[in-house]
Amino acid sequence: MNFRKRPALEEPEINLIPFIDVLLVILIFLVLNTTYTKYTELPINLPSANARQAQTRPQEVVVTVTSDGRYVVNQQFVEGRSVELLAAGLQRAAAGRNNLVVVINADAAASHQSVINVMDAARRAGLSQLTFATQGQAEARTAP
Repeated sequence: MNFRKRPALEEPEINLIPFIDVLLVILIFLVLNTTYTKYTELPINLPSANARQAQTRPQEVVVTVTSDGRYVVNQQFVEGRSVELLAAGLQRAAAGRNNLVVVINADAAASHQSVINVMDAARRAGLSQLTFATQGQAEARTAP
């Protein structure tokens, strides 16, 4: 019989160095296998659509957005480029009529923010029906 005292058992420890090594290998694997898309390199030419021509409706307000961001409401220029001025122009064009459709006729080179400003101004003016005017595929000009 052996009555000698045994040394106290040591508490088990988690060795973090191999754990960190495994995580770094997984991180490198994920970085190398991730694909990055660049939206600025997408070749698009807007707007054009292949649909039948819409019938003209007497209850519409046509908003034209030029390529440099100016606005025209029913063939009248809006002074300035702010949303408030555009909303006031839309309210004048609506003149108390209900159920008007706002037709957004934006140039293909117009900025996205200019079109969003028209949508925001229509909301502020209480006009909730929006549509976009496009040109047919046969009428579309191809960019070089």
